[in-house]
Amino acid sequence: MAQPVYLVVDVKIHDADAYGKYKGKVKPLIESYGGEYLSRGGEINLLENELWEPTRMALVKFPDKESAMNWYNCKEYQLVKKSELLMRLRPVFL
Repeated sequence: MAQPVYLVVDVKIHDADAYGKYKGKVKPLIESYGGEYLSRGGEINLLENELWEPTRMALVKFPDKESAMNWYNCKEYQLVKKSELLMRLRPVFL
């Protein structure tokens, strides 16, 4: 049985309008690969910050690692990712 995986993203927004367009393009792509947003934005209560100080966090659940990697590597997402200059500084991990 496949284990769900969680995509964690911290986005530093430089252009709110461009970020809004990015979200509009990415959400349906994530959903088409079985992804589900569990959290997007909101207040961050930073308890420890030895490694980094998050700015705007998103947490996405995928049914399995294969689905997450298929989404991340799909042609459509790669085009969206390249087109958005605001996404330069962002930790992304599974």
